[in-house]
Amino acid sequence: MTVETSIAPEALKQHLVACLGDHLLSAEVKLGEVTLTVSPAHYLAAMQQLRDAAGCRFEQLIDLCGMDYSTYRDGLWEGQRFGVVVHLLSVSLNQRVRVQVFCADDDFPVVASVNSLWSSANWYEREAFDLYGIVFEGHNDLRRILTDYGFIGHPFRKDFPLSGHVEMRYDTERRRVIYEPVTIEPREITPRIIREDNYGGLH
Repeated sequence: MTVETSIAPEALKQHLVACLGDHLLSAEVKLGEVTLTVSPAHYLAAMQQLRDAAGCRFEQLIDLCGMDYSTYRDGLWEGQRFGVVVHLLSVSLNQRVRVQVFCADDDFPVVASVNSLWSSANWYEREAFDLYGIVFEGHNDLRRILTDYGFIGHPFRKDFPLSGHVEMRYDTERRRVIYEPVTIEPREITPRIIREDNYGGLH
């Protein structure tokens, strides 16, 4: 297989804008990489275009993760709370792109699964479901992958308590793992800062 020389990010952005059309909400170049934002209604169709269309040919999904924007920009974020960010790579054209999609409903975040397009999305989507509670519609095996079967909640959500909801331990009398309410008292620790009198030249 011949690997082509990658095109400049701005030229790639213009090509992807023309290719995806109405599926796109925005496209920009950040830190030398193209970032596309697609609408949740057209997410699956846009991703198929990125995989199959000439000049795109993103054969590999190399990363997918969930996002919780509820505290983004110190709470000044006005968009949807949950999103999914995907990184795609075209080996044949030597180019990559970042795609983000926001879930339409904050209370029940859902986006289409792209597992049928890239099998590598399987465990990534399960991880985003487990940690953020994002449901990937069409995924054929959407279940927790990192937390235990009896786990309550989604630990990467910004409102999830640092100590969790339950704790588990092995009970020697019952000879099994049991779950109990958390006994840790939540508290905030403010570090004490001690500086010399003339620190930084300040008087």
